[in-house]
Amino acid sequence: MEEKKRIAYIAIISFGLVSLFGDIIYEGARGAISPYFEFLGATAFIFGVIISIGDFLGYTLRLISGYIADIKKTYWIFILLGYGLLIAIPLLAFVRYLPIIGPAWLLAGILVIIERIAKALRSPARDTLLSITTRGVGVGKAFGLHELMDQIGAIAGPALVALVLFLTGNDFFYAFLILFIPYILLLVVLSQAYIRLRTYTNLAFKSIQEEKKELGKAELPREFNLYTLAVFMNTAGLIHILLILYVASRYLGMQAWLIAVLYIIVQGIDAIIAPFSGYMYDKFGRKVLGIPFILAILPTFFVLLKTASAIFLASIFFGIILGMQESIYRAAVADIVPLERRGTGYGIFNTIYGIGFLVSGSLFGFFIDYNLLNIAVIYTTFMQIIALIFLISSLEK
Repeated sequence: MEEKKRIAYIAIISFGLVSLFGDIIYEGARGAISPYFEFLGATAFIFGVIISIGDFLGYTLRLISGYIADIKKTYWIFILLGYGLLIAIPLLAFVRYLPIIGPAWLLAGILVIIERIAKALRSPARDTLLSITTRGVGVGKAFGLHELMDQIGAIAGPALVALVLFLTGNDFFYAFLILFIPYILLLVVLSQAYIRLRTYTNLAFKSIQEEKKELGKAELPREFNLYTLAVFMNTAGLIHILLILYVASRYLGMQAWLIAVLYIIVQGIDAIIAPFSGYMYDKFGRKVLGIPFILAILPTFFVLLKTASAIFLASIFFGIILGMQESIYRAAVADIVPLERRGTGYGIFNTIYGIGFLVSGSLFGFFIDYNLLNIAVIYTTFMQIIALIFLISSLEK
């Protein structure tokens, strides 16, 4: 047992460091992406559609990458490729200076979508390796601690971008250009993680193969389908944080560096909530998910008010929800789905998750452009009630 715990913590630290540098890059960009697209001339609806397509592909393609990773056992290939494609983010610095047909936001949107595809390639493989190498410490704790390290990067990235925007008078070129530095560091840390962990993951797979002889053919259980539907309704009814920041930029006139600071606050709350929610999940199980489902109503309500303090509160509550989404939503899949179907399970789960983002990003962007936030509040309330019904159904044996 002590050896399993040692391996578990090595895996948590290694994957956590990789995620830390990855988050400095793409979360740093997300701290400035809303005012950047507004600066490039994209409307809330256009921006909502772009981020929705990105999140949709970023989650739905995990079905394919998770399935292939399970069949071919190519987890590390997907991880290496997925993190390598993060080069798309620093390249955002150059979109205004390249000879392209169409508006500059179109190329920026393509790069944002590439980054989401990269996440689709690496996430099921990484989550699978993390789940099988950390069984000695509890899956909720493992994902919670991993998310905590992840969030250090998610705070450092927007902080770096905010500082550059402040010092350069909101010059987006330098804000994105500086992200080449953490990208190089990511490649170094990733190569070291691969060298250190591949032996441990091979041993873990051998252990799983022995367990499979006793488990027989595994199927995805009914509770997984109900749980996935619950998460879909929850996500489809949750306003995207980037649209919250877009409202802050367009209607409140906040400077770009202030938007990045607001995003830092979101990530900081996420970092605090993630390990705590992981502990709560290990103790109380999936019923804990009722908390973020109920809280998901509040961000839309506060955005409706269109004041600085209300946007601040909307961001705080979104940070709480995000901290639980990024830790215990994934942990629940590991508990429900058999080991040999876990990559596929994560792929299916994230596909439905992505469809939820596609729905919410497009709808809420439309609501914002046409000032229909009263309807948006009614919509999100209805969706979260349905989500709770499916969640409760998934708990019934």
